[in-house]
Amino acid sequence: MYNFYFGMVFVLVNFLLFLACYRLFGKLGLYAWVGVATVLANIQVVKTIEMFGFVMTLGNTMYGTIYLTSDLLNEKYGEKDAKKAVWFGFFTLIMTTIIMQMVLLFQPHEGDIAQGAMEKLFGLMPRLALASLAAYFISQFLDVKIYTFLKKKFPKREQLWIRNNGSTILSQLVDSLIFCTIAFAGVYPFDVWLDIFITTYLIKFVISLLSTPALYAARSFKIN
Repeated sequence: MYNFYFGMVFVLVNFLLFLACYRLFGKLGLYAWVGVATVLANIQVVKTIEMFGFVMTLGNTMYGTIYLTSDLLNEKYGEKDAKKAVWFGFFTLIMTTIIMQMVLLFQPHEGDIAQGAMEKLFGLMPRLALASLAAYFISQFLDVKIYTFLKKKFPKREQLWIRNNGSTILSQLVDSLIFCTIAFAGVYPFDVWLDIFITTYLIKFVISLLSTPALYAARSFKIN
């Protein structure tokens, strides 16, 4: 149960830091958050944990905040700004992958202690980056489009929860299927892969539900 209780604290810390980033730095902070979250989520996903008998990867909480960010941008600033954030995250992941692969090619000093750990951590990054880029690109633009559609159908302020959660149900399912297939198919046995896929989607969906109060709070901030 340790992972569950600590996971709740972890989720809360992520949301509080997200709100602080927006409160302190405004719209610019949202773009910065997308860039940082995209990189950290793809580092965290290398680590697997067990919760309630299921194998799952980390990174889902941080990745879920990217949807929260694009929804907030769409809500307060419009579809164009939300799409700009998606492209920014896309570029950030490509940039990180290229730079870190080049870093690994440097000949380490005989006293170096980081090369082995970095190879283990970032050696998988090209495959993870491909999986993440494909999933991110398709699902994020799908999320923006669905959110824009729901914003027209349910325009009232109190209907924000419908726009927020409705846009993520399908987009995160698509995201999880694409990512898990490219990143983990053939790496793990099918039963482990299925565990990761199911838990990845369920966690992302739960994170989306839990993020609704944070979205309401962020929308109330008087920030241009």
